[in-house]
Amino acid sequence: MAKISKEQVRHVALLSRIEMSDGEVEVFQSQLENILEYMDKLDELDTSAVRPMSSLMGLNNVFREDVVQPSLPTEVALANAPEKTGDSFKVPTVVE
Repeated sequence: MAKISKEQVRHVALLSRIEMSDGEVEVFQSQLENILEYMDKLDELDTSAVRPMSSLMGLNNVFREDVVQPSLPTEVALANAPEKTGDSFKVPTVVE
């Protein structure tokens, strides 16, 4: 029995905004089946003695000190703007 149906592949494609032909759906169904079968193999491993980790490398973030600095002058910031309105960028309206 298939772990993932063609309908589920089509649903994921729809959510991803990807158009797929019937042939592509079959290819992706097969590939996703292989991935899920591999995950089943990993589930068989006993990991009870393995400590959880968040990084393989053991790296820590290095943060710089937050220092207040003067901002870019408005004229310089708007110098290459395709359109501007007063002291602001002019952009198309995106409200539907």
